[in-house]
Amino acid sequence: MVKRVAIVGAGVSGLSSIKCCLDEGLEPTCFERSSDIGGLWQYTEYVEEGRASLYESVVTNSSKEMSCYSDFPFPEDFPNFLPHPLFLEYLKMYADKFNLLKCIQFKTIVCNVKKCPDFSSSGQWEVTTEHEGKQESTIFDAVMVCTGYLTDPFLPLDTIPGISTFKGQYFHSREYKHPDLFKNKRVLVIGMGNSGADIAVDASRVAKKVLLSTTRGAWLINRLDHGCPSDIVFTSRFQSAFRDCLPTPVVNWLFAKKVNSWFDHENYGLVPESRTFIREPVLNGELLGCINTGKVLIKASVETVKENSVVFKNTPEEEPIDIIVFATGYTFAFPFLDESIVKVENNQASLYKYIFPTHLEKPTLAVIGLIRTSTSLVCTTEIQARWVTRVLKGLTKLPSPEAMIEDVDKRKANKPTGFGLHFDMPLQEDGVIYLDEISSFIDAKPNLLSLLLVDPLLAFKVFFGPLTSYQYRLTGPGKWDGARNAILTQWDRIIKPTKTRIVQKRPDTFSYLLKVFSFLALLVAVFLIFQ
Repeated sequence: MVKRVAIVGAGVSGLSSIKCCLDEGLEPTCFERSSDIGGLWQYTEYVEEGRASLYESVVTNSSKEMSCYSDFPFPEDFPNFLPHPLFLEYLKMYADKFNLLKCIQFKTIVCNVKKCPDFSSSGQWEVTTEHEGKQESTIFDAVMVCTGYLTDPFLPLDTIPGISTFKGQYFHSREYKHPDLFKNKRVLVIGMGNSGADIAVDASRVAKKVLLSTTRGAWLINRLDHGCPSDIVFTSRFQSAFRDCLPTPVVNWLFAKKVNSWFDHENYGLVPESRTFIREPVLNGELLGCINTGKVLIKASVETVKENSVVFKNTPEEEPIDIIVFATGYTFAFPFLDESIVKVENNQASLYKYIFPTHLEKPTLAVIGLIRTSTSLVCTTEIQARWVTRVLKGLTKLPSPEAMIEDVDKRKANKPTGFGLHFDMPLQEDGVIYLDEISSFIDAKPNLLSLLLVDPLLAFKVFFGPLTSYQYRLTGPGKWDGARNAILTQWDRIIKPTKTRIVQKRPDTFSYLLKVFSFLALLVAVFLIFQ
């Protein structure tokens, strides 16, 4: 029987894993290589080996109501999009609230995780750790790997002809912290994801010139839609169901029409090449202004690099460049695990529902957070951890190895069904579908029909409103009594931090007169009918 659980990493997914273990009566021990919790959100002025790194200007891409743990809403006065210090403060509040720090061993590196000799019967693991130069091995009944996928930078130098002759400075975006080094420099950012766009905007404030190179283009959207967080507006069960009923070309056309309502991407050279798959949109409200003021120029992919300049495809002119930033993403690996346990190929791993290795005799190892969804990673990793701890306790069973392998192969193939959204990146899933699927394994998915009969208002909010994590605390194990109120008041918490100045409402004379006229017209109609 599983009792002792080793958790690797004390970031967003590690903290939720600790809490879920405690909720199920398990005994978690979390090993964190740094001196504090937070993982990616623990900002440092330097890059630490084996840890994700962020830059000073980072702000959350998902809004606070979509980014909170399901039984712990953000304080109502926190802004809708959070600078990294505030998000880290929230994580510390969460850890304090549920007394998670007692389970964490800081400055402890996990060196090796291997099966015990009797693994086929016990399912146990030998975990070797190092603290202050001293190694120690401990036996655990299960392991939850919470290291994320943003630790190993992907630097494709072999695809950039002439990079070895470049006399300027080049580095991966993981190394970037402040824009100071760009002052009066000519900067090229390669890669138009969220980090690439952010760094280009940062650099534009101090650099002499900034070029942003993209190979396949990207949809650029604002964090806000009509003043409301975009993810709140567009992430709901209703919209997911509506999309899945439509042919993929129609969905893509509607999506393009929506994002082009802000600005025509074709006029800015940003339209993505693929019209079958959807690339993860870039969330940046400032880049458009930088392009329009000439502070950032969009360029095609790099054809060749020379000593002090760059030539782009389909452009004969050389562009003088001093600094190149590779915002080219990440690969992931598990250096403490043997490939026979989890093998990574083509930036994918054979994990059932992105969590469980398919070939282990006992399901006592799980990977949490190795997925990109259209919803927040906080909500996703928490529902993963809730399912995993139920499996570890034997309260929920996994399918046969054959069924799990078939599911993994199907996801890897990524063949379009012809309906709904399809993503072109590994590990990318529709967040609404994935969350409902995993939550259904632990009976935490809301039953809309039952809800409609007993609580129509709540059913309406659950189906048409934003898919916030509170919905997965309405029922099942871990049910939270405050979930209903959290759902009904979520818009109050969205509006609260923006309404810092009270504005006296002016009387709407036109609406008042219209109501009076309508009432008089109704009286006249009644009088004429009964004459």
